[in-house]
Amino acid sequence: MDFRIFIEPQQGTTYEAVAALAQTAERLGFNGFFTSDHYLRMGDTDGLPGPLDAWTTLAGLARDTGRLRLGTLVTPVTFRHVGSFAIQAAQVDHMSGGRVEIGLGAGWYDAEHAATGIPFPELGERFDRLEETADILTGMWSTPTGELFSYEGRHLSVVDSPALPKPAQSPMPFVVGGGGPRRTPRLAARIGSEFNVPFVDPDTWAALVDNVKQVCTAEGRNPDELVYSVAQVVCVGRDTAEFEQRANDIGREPDELLDNGVAGLAESMQQRVATFEAAGCDRLYLQVLNIDDLEHVELIAELLEIS
Repeated sequence: MDFRIFIEPQQGTTYEAVAALAQTAERLGFNGFFTSDHYLRMGDTDGLPGPLDAWTTLAGLARDTGRLRLGTLVTPVTFRHVGSFAIQAAQVDHMSGGRVEIGLGAGWYDAEHAATGIPFPELGERFDRLEETADILTGMWSTPTGELFSYEGRHLSVVDSPALPKPAQSPMPFVVGGGGPRRTPRLAARIGSEFNVPFVDPDTWAALVDNVKQVCTAEGRNPDELVYSVAQVVCVGRDTAEFEQRANDIGREPDELLDNGVAGLAESMQQRVATFEAAGCDRLYLQVLNIDDLEHVELIAELLEIS
């Protein structure tokens, strides 16, 4: 199993703090560094000094790190016009030397759309747009240089695009995730290099992954070609007092964290990880909610024996 750090900068942070955390994660041996893609805080926080734009952040990290895989969990297709996003993502991939992975989603947080003036269609249309965005991105990036790309969908269309620039990677890795029983697994089978499920217990995770594997087989895709991952909140301490202080710092109850995350002291943390690994999990995204607590990430790496 490999381990990645996952952050939620919509809760309020600065690029400098994020870069410091990413550089620490890289030095400690984590495999990747991923960010949510949201514009509005969640829960009981003031959100100061404000959110960060995910792809602007990734562009900075592309230059300020040298090894980490970089990406989003996940970019809502409601936020970004597909044509300009294709250029943006390809450029960031080149800036990073081919280290970008694109997490794509339909979008779910209606309040942030209202707060930023971004249209928020009903769910069926959002998922249509997700599928059409995937068609356009993969179509553009597989179009031979010198040829034009066109596409006509229900909601999105492209006419005679030169389909440039191409990303550094070919094919570009896509992370598809969520708990949908039908359309999400089909999308994962069609374009996914990875299937991710956030914030579930190991049994639920295993059932969702099994469904994706069955859909892959039915669609003619070898399910072993995908990486299967989970995202979990992380909060650990060297002793109970330190763990409880870190839980308080992120506004969470210790017992709730123990039930739902990679949390507590060394034994409980390692047991949670081992349970996912036994269920077949290839990769764990550790949601770090206090971006400024670099000592926490040092301890996580020590307890997981990352090097």
